[in-house]
Amino acid sequence: MKEKKTISPLRRILVNCTAQANEYGACVAAKVPEVERDMCLKEFLALKTCMQNTINVFYFLLIYSSGERCNIWSFGFAVCMIRLKIQDNLRKMAWKASSSQASVGGLGSGALSHVFIQYPPLHCNIPGARGFYYDDGNKLLISPTSDQIFSWKTAPFSPLAAPITDSITEGPICSVRFSLDEKIIAVQRSNISIQFWHRETGETFTHRCKSESESILGFFWTDCPSCDIVIVKTSGLDLFAYDSGSKSLILVETKKLAVSWYVYTHESRLILLASGMQCKTFHGFQLSSAGIIRLPKFEMVMAKPEANSKPVLASEDVYIVTVYGRIYCLQVDRVAMVLHSYRFYRDAIIQQGSLPIYSSKVAVSVVDNVLLVHQVDAKVVILYDIFADSRAPISAPLPVLLRGFQRSDISNSRSSTKESESSEASDSNDNEAIIYGADWTFLVPDLICDVANKLLWKIHLDLEAISASSSEVPSVLEFLQRRKLEANKAKQLCLAITQTMILERRPITMIAKAMDVLVTSYSLSLKTGSYFKGIKTERTPSSVPNVSGPGQATDVFTSRTDGKSVQHEPATGVNTVSFSRPSTYSSSETEDNCSFEPSKIISNDTQFVGGKVDASAESSTTDNPLNASVSEQQESQLTSPAISPDEMYRSVFAPIEEEMTVEPSYLVAIILEFFRCANLERVKVHPSLYVLTIQLLARSEQYAELSLFIINKVIEPSKEVALQLLESGRQSLQIRKLGLNMLRQLSLNHDYVLLLVQDGYYLEALRYARKHKVTTIRPSLFLEAAFTSNDSQHLAAVLRFFSDFIPGFRSTSDFFTYYNVLNEMSSSVTA
Repeated sequence: MKEKKTISPLRRILVNCTAQANEYGACVAAKVPEVERDMCLKEFLALKTCMQNTINVFYFLLIYSSGERCNIWSFGFAVCMIRLKIQDNLRKMAWKASSSQASVGGLGSGALSHVFIQYPPLHCNIPGARGFYYDDGNKLLISPTSDQIFSWKTAPFSPLAAPITDSITEGPICSVRFSLDEKIIAVQRSNISIQFWHRETGETFTHRCKSESESILGFFWTDCPSCDIVIVKTSGLDLFAYDSGSKSLILVETKKLAVSWYVYTHESRLILLASGMQCKTFHGFQLSSAGIIRLPKFEMVMAKPEANSKPVLASEDVYIVTVYGRIYCLQVDRVAMVLHSYRFYRDAIIQQGSLPIYSSKVAVSVVDNVLLVHQVDAKVVILYDIFADSRAPISAPLPVLLRGFQRSDISNSRSSTKESESSEASDSNDNEAIIYGADWTFLVPDLICDVANKLLWKIHLDLEAISASSSEVPSVLEFLQRRKLEANKAKQLCLAITQTMILERRPITMIAKAMDVLVTSYSLSLKTGSYFKGIKTERTPSSVPNVSGPGQATDVFTSRTDGKSVQHEPATGVNTVSFSRPSTYSSSETEDNCSFEPSKIISNDTQFVGGKVDASAESSTTDNPLNASVSEQQESQLTSPAISPDEMYRSVFAPIEEEMTVEPSYLVAIILEFFRCANLERVKVHPSLYVLTIQLLARSEQYAELSLFIINKVIEPSKEVALQLLESGRQSLQIRKLGLNMLRQLSLNHDYVLLLVQDGYYLEALRYARKHKVTTIRPSLFLEAAFTSNDSQHLAAVLRFFSDFIPGFRSTSDFFTYYNVLNEMSSSVTA
C-alpha cells in the first residue's frame, strides 16, 4: 500500500497566510519611513492568528513526526519567509521614498543578516570577453577574448586587483587552466583537443584524442609525483606528464571507466566520476603529492518520485567541500528536498546524514569552516557548523547582506555627469546591488561571480550578528572559539559575552559551562602552539599529508564537468576551505570526534583513546579519512581566538569589580568556577585573579572562607597573594599570619624579614636573617626599630649582632650614631 504524502506545514502556512502577509507588508511599507507604536496592528494580528491556526492543525505532525527537528525548523523558516516578503516590500518602498537612503533596498550596515558581501567588488569588465572561467588550482578568475587571456588573482582578495594579460591564437574556448607553476596555459579548444602555450617562450603544441569515439569532458593540473595533468574523457582518465624538452605530453597511465560527467576540486585533490543511467554511481580518485588513492565505488541516494520516472543526477547537484580539514560530498536530492552528506575514507564512503533544503536551486559555500547552504530561489542562506553535535542550523535563514554600498554613490554620479551618463551610472550601480541574481555563480570556497555584471564578490561571516542571534551562550562560545579567519573579533566577542553574562547575573551553572568552553579552548591552543603564534602556511606540494593530498577546488567554470563556462551554466558547486585537522574548538588543531564522523574511524595523524587525542599514535593503514591539504589553508596570518587567564582578568573580572556592579559573593562564585576549570585543564591562573579573590572575600569579611582557600591551596601561593594577605590582614591577625607564612614558604626571605621588622619583631627578624643568611636589608632598619622600642638592652643587642657578623660595621656612620644614642639612653637611666 503506497504511503500517503503529507503536505508540509511550511507549504500550508505559505498557502493559507499569503493574503494576510501581503496586507501586513503593504501596510508597513506604505508608512515608511514613519514608524510608530502598534503600527498596522490590525493586519499583524490577522497574520498572527492565521499562522497560529495553521500550526495548531499540524501540531501533532510538528512534534511527533520522525523529522521533528526539520519540521519544527520549517515553521521557523516559514515565519522568516513571510518576514522577508515584508522586508522586500519595505525595500521597494524605501527605494522610491528617498534617493538619499544610506542603504540599498534595506541592505545597508543596519540590515539583519549573518552573511555579507563587501562593496566594492572586483570589476572584471573586459570588452569582447567570452565568459568567465575559474582556475581553483591557482586561485585565478579568467576572462578570455578572441586572442587574449585576462586573469585576476583572487587570493588574497582585493577589489583593486589588476588583470594579467597573455596572448593566444584565435579559436573556440571551452575551458582554461594555468599549470600549478603558472608557466603554461592550457586551453580546451573542442571536445577532442587541448592547446598549450608556454608563457615565457610563446611555444605552443596541441594534444588530441586518438579515438573519435571518445570526447574530452575537461582537465586539471595536479601535483601528483607521477603526472602533471589529468584529462577527463568519456572513456575514463588519462594521466600525462609534461616533457619540457620535447614540449609534449607523455602518457603515464590510463584508467578506463565510463564517465558521464565529473566534479573535481583542487583543494581536496579529489575527482568524482559519475556513471550509470541516473548518473548516481561514482568512482573516486585522489591525486595528491603523496600519490594516487582510488576510492571504493559507491552510489548516491536518490528518492523515488511518485511517477514511474527516474531522476537523473546532474553535476550541479554534487559538491565537494572541505570543512575542518575533512572532505565531504554534498548531494542535492530534489525529490526528497534534502542535501545528503557523505564523508570520504580510504576504504569507505559513509553517508553522514541529510540537511533539509527549501529551494529548487541550491548552492554551497564554505567560509571559515562554516557551511553555507544558499536557498537561491528563496534568496536566503542557512548556516551549519557540522563540527557541532547537532545538525540544526546555526541561526535563522536570512538573505546575504550587501555591505558598504550606499545610495549616495548613485546620487553623486547623477550630480557630476550628464543626464544620459548618470542614467547609465545609476543602472550600473543598481545592478551591483542585486542580491542572488540569476547569473550568480558560487565559486570555491567563498566567492560569487556575477557573470552578467562582470563582478566578483567575496563572502564573509558576520560573527557579531551570529552571536547575537542565539541565547545558547556555551554553544555560541564554542562556535566562536572555532573561528580562525577573524580570530581577534571572535575573541573580543567571547570576552564581551562572558562579561555580559556576569553583569546580567546569569545562573552559575550556565556561566560554569561557558568557563569550561573558554578554558578548554585555551588549554588546547597551548598544546598546539596556536595561541603564541599565527599559522603562516606555504602553498607547497610537500605540505600535503601522505594519506590525503586534498587541496583543489573545482573550477566552477572551466572545469565544469561538461566544460561549459560560467556565463552559460550555473555553478557546479565546488566549495572548499582547507584547514588542518579540526579540534574540539579549533579548526587548525587536532582532529576530534564529530557527529558527522563515526567514532571508530581514526584520522591520519591522531588517534582517540577514551575521547582524548593521542597525537603520538601511528596512522592506520585502513579506515583513514581523506583530509584536506595544509598547503591550501588560508594564506592570511591565522591566530587563535583562545582567551588566556590574564585576558580574562583584565577584560572581564577586573572591569566588573571596578564598577562594583555585582555582589562580591556572586563574583567570587564565578571566579571559583574559573579556578575549577583551570585546575582540570592544568592551566596556570594569573596571580592578579587570586589577589582579586582575596580582596572580594576580605571586603565581605569572609575571613574563615579565605583561610580555607589558602590552607587548601584553592588560591595558589605567590608573592602577590602573600602581600595581599598581609594588606587584608590588617583587620584579621590570622590572615596576616597566613601571608607571612606564605612568604616564608616561598623562600622570599628578604620580604619576610622586612615585614617582621616593620611589625616590630626585629629580634626575631635578626635570628631569621642570621639563619637564612639574609644580607640584603640595611642595618639601620633594625637599629631604628630597636631605638623606637625605647629599650636600651635591645638596641645594645642589635648593635652587638651587626658588630659581630658584619665586618667593618664599627667604622660605619650607623654604628657611631646609634652607639652615641645607646650611651645617652644608658646615661639617662643611670641618672
